[in-house]
Amino acid sequence: MNRWIAIALAVLLGGNALFMLAAPLAWYDTVPGVTATGAYNPHFIRDIGMANLVVTLGLAWFAWRPAQGWPALVCAAAFQLLHAAIHVGDGVCGASPLNDIIRDFPGVFLPALLTAWIVWRARPKPTGA
Repeated sequence: MNRWIAIALAVLLGGNALFMLAAPLAWYDTVPGVTATGAYNPHFIRDIGMANLVVTLGLAWFAWRPAQGWPALVCAAAFQLLHAAIHVGDGVCGASPLNDIIRDFPGVFLPALLTAWIVWRARPKPTGA
């Protein structure tokens, strides 16, 4: 099951990353709530697109070879959780924190939580002393 969730996340996040890289203005205008987070900045959108592409590669590596790809999965989860923390901080400081969290849940928080959950479930087990 971990591998299937990783594949699904890799496909979804990879598609989003490619959209960010290929058409940053269309991405900015299309994704709900993005325009509320600041002015359009194509360089910044492509930076985050590249980071999401690295996350995608980590998820895909884990799905292909779980034991070897687990460290890359940990890095993918770390970026996603730190990115989600920024959204929490921004939301808490905003005018409607709950609305911001709800808006960002499907695209930011859910992928981060699912990836962290896979990391936890797939962590190497101690071999004993």
